[in-house]
Amino acid sequence: MRWRLLWLLCAAGWWGAAGKTLRGGFASAAARLEPWRPVARFQFHGDHAVLCVRIKNVAVAVTKEARLHLFQAQEWQKLQNSVQDHSCTEKFSKAQLTMTVNHTEQNLTVSQIPYPETWYVFYVDKFTCEENYSETEDIQFEMVLLNPDAEGNPLNHFSAGESGLHEFFFLLVLAYFVTACIYAQSLWQTIKKRGPMHTVLKVLTIALLLQAGSAFANYLHFSSYSRDGIGAPFIGSLAELCDIVSQIQMLYLLLSLCMGWTIGRMKKSHGRPLQWDSSPTSTGIAVVVVVTQSFLLIWEQFEDTNHHSYHSHHGLASGLLIGLRVCLALSLAAGLYQIITVERSTLKREFYITFAKACILWFLCHPCLATISVIFREYQREKIITIGVILCQCISMVILYRLFLSHSLYWEVSSLSSVTLPLTVSSGHKNRHHF
Repeated sequence: MRWRLLWLLCAAGWWGAAGKTLRGGFASAAARLEPWRPVARFQFHGDHAVLCVRIKNVAVAVTKEARLHLFQAQEWQKLQNSVQDHSCTEKFSKAQLTMTVNHTEQNLTVSQIPYPETWYVFYVDKFTCEENYSETEDIQFEMVLLNPDAEGNPLNHFSAGESGLHEFFFLLVLAYFVTACIYAQSLWQTIKKRGPMHTVLKVLTIALLLQAGSAFANYLHFSSYSRDGIGAPFIGSLAELCDIVSQIQMLYLLLSLCMGWTIGRMKKSHGRPLQWDSSPTSTGIAVVVVVTQSFLLIWEQFEDTNHHSYHSHHGLASGLLIGLRVCLALSLAAGLYQIITVERSTLKREFYITFAKACILWFLCHPCLATISVIFREYQREKIITIGVILCQCISMVILYRLFLSHSLYWEVSSLSSVTLPLTVSSGHKNRHHF
């Protein structure tokens, strides 16, 4: 019985599903167990948003007096936090909209919405608020939630918080494609030369390819989503996986470079070939930080099942991840500041400053945007964070590419020469590469 109830909860989207096409079974047992858990939530907008419900066993629905109650999120929170002790029946009677489920297919129009906001959909029948309950057949259903499109027709599967993301990922993929057509050949030739920047450029390029793959997978997912309200969950998960691996790559790269410079200055050993720092302390710190971020990134995905690589900071995992990024930015900035203050060469100092800007932009863009998004309405926050973080990290990568490709100073930095890259080249190498 316990496993059957769990399946019913999941099938009916009882975990607050954000899918716009839901299929499953309305179960009286689940409704009695957790009456305050919504079947679905959706951010309606416009004057002709529609909730469409199709059921198979109408007779069962009529016998059970099945209904759907819709609450605006703010009104529902006020009701939940009210000092008055409302009974189960009284709470559901205060719903802004109610639909009696007694036909094979029914539509409910949600209109006169002054601005986009979240609505909760609850399933209620005659057993939900009653103590006496007898086992009954579940109501098999399909629920479709639609917003009006540009012409005012209720055909848009995207909620207000997701509108525009499909177009954004299309433009992002197009930008990646055009950039690849222009710069891919020259970049590949530079990497093939196995010069002093070979390993850094290779790792940076792999991270960039993973981000491009994530953008393309997101575009495919949203393209499918725009047609059926379900999308391609596997491709959406693949997009998140690519982004997680890219984040890990960049973290290890930036952390290793900064630690290599710091340790190199302490050792002052300029005669050794260029190589990754292999001291137990630095390696241990880098591995611990990378593992911690990986754990938090995966945890964050389980907390929020929407297919977005960046989430608002409501969950514990998101909060810890933001805190980790702030700590990393501050620690790396402090380390680079110490190097910059004692560096006498103007060229080397500019190199370190530019690298510090790229690091700070990479790590602080998510915390800053998550903080700024608080002043905006709920439906705008996810888009601001997602679009803003992706653009900021793209800019950070461009800064790093320009720095490593156009500065012959890279292999002349004395504190870098002892512990950073697995390369061998004399410090007098003077070739210049352009991006």
